[in-house]
Amino acid sequence: MMRHLPGRPSGQMSRRVALRLGALGLSLPGCLALRSAARAAGEGSAQRGFGGAESCIVLFAWGGMSHIDTWDLKPDAASNVRSAFKPIPTRTPGYQLCEHMPRIALQTHRMAIVRSVHHRAPSHRSAAYWNLTGHAPADLAGNWPASRADWPCLGSLVWQADARGKRAQARKRAGAMPGALALPYPMYDGGDANGQDGGFLGLAWDPVIIRPKEGRPYEGKSAEQGHIDLSYVDSVDRHRLLSRRSLFESLDLPRSRSHERAAGIDRCQQQALDMLLDPRVRQAFDLSGEPSDLRERYGMHICGQSVLLARKLTEAGVPLVTVYCAAGDLNGSAGTHWDTHGDGYRRLRDQMLPPLDQASAALLDDLAARDRLSRTLVVWLTEFGRTPRVNGAGGRDHYPNVYSVAFAGGGILGGQVHGESNSTGAEPRECPCGPADLHATVFHALGIDPGFTVHDRDGRSLEACDGKVLPLFG
Repeated sequence: MMRHLPGRPSGQMSRRVALRLGALGLSLPGCLALRSAARAAGEGSAQRGFGGAESCIVLFAWGGMSHIDTWDLKPDAASNVRSAFKPIPTRTPGYQLCEHMPRIALQTHRMAIVRSVHHRAPSHRSAAYWNLTGHAPADLAGNWPASRADWPCLGSLVWQADARGKRAQARKRAGAMPGALALPYPMYDGGDANGQDGGFLGLAWDPVIIRPKEGRPYEGKSAEQGHIDLSYVDSVDRHRLLSRRSLFESLDLPRSRSHERAAGIDRCQQQALDMLLDPRVRQAFDLSGEPSDLRERYGMHICGQSVLLARKLTEAGVPLVTVYCAAGDLNGSAGTHWDTHGDGYRRLRDQMLPPLDQASAALLDDLAARDRLSRTLVVWLTEFGRTPRVNGAGGRDHYPNVYSVAFAGGGILGGQVHGESNSTGAEPRECPCGPADLHATVFHALGIDPGFTVHDRDGRSLEACDGKVLPLFG
């Protein structure tokens, strides 16, 4: 049964709803009692699910996934608005998806679809920054050089919270495994996309960026990122590596601002040595031991193999792994990514939706079969949606006014749709929310207080997230 959540999480009741209740014979006191009950239910829902997830996998559709052609079809809209794709039924009665997401359609009983996210940043890098960090960008409309003054990405924030909070013991059990990883390469658009690294937390908190050895790559430009090879060099055995680690540990590097980068590099070197020496880490990065039929279910493309590797890494103890499901560089709208200004239907149908659909469904089935779905939060994100009207090039343009995301696992109540856009998919009609609320929901699922504090480069204490937890938990 599809669960449409109330449009006003605070418990406020619209005049339209009040009039409808009055027509049913409910008095004002009766309406107030219902409102009070709704408020209590909303507050109780927000408290549920805290700490239900041990780890999180974020699937990020870099380029701006068209909500109106995927999660939020408008089949009754005008011809220049509605998608050319047909709606198909899902496991959630009454909710339909795009015909080119057939595998995900069979998974919605495990998912919460959020169709009312919005913000004000119309450029890729500013919008991605908002979604990746949970904080408004310095420049809404343009690009600015990525710097250590930027907010840290979600993975870096979770890593730091894990390292010092109640989950610190779990981090210790993960051994040498990094606290955050990204696959299969970084995002670019006229330069490094902002919000992908540790920002003001420093170099030592940057997610490790890797790519699987195999998998058909996305077409278009992508940064060169090699597979992490954790095998020993012929002339260096385990004994020599242990000696080198002891040498590094004996060095007393200064930690002043002028040596900040050197200290970060030192920590990265230590981490690399620890990874080489830990057989559990070496095994986690190796896909060759996975059954061939399982690898094929995920898809023998870079998306599928990256998602499979993300599952292995979270199972090995990594708190958060981000998979960028697109070519690394938007490259002037050329390539396999979600920036579908032109020829949008063909690109979605042939390039973008099939691998994401295949990998997403395989991931949920695989997690469920391993009894890990309840402990792993899966999040489908993007930087913004696309314009309701189709442009002259057969595509849709940037549109931050409303877009859709999805959650599954980690305590999320499946089979629900949260929020709604209006009849043309132009703005939220119910339950408007923003990137900060998405981050608060992830933190909550991972057992992290969204308001935990971090310190910027000047030592100022800042709240990691000022959003509200979405009431998606069962």
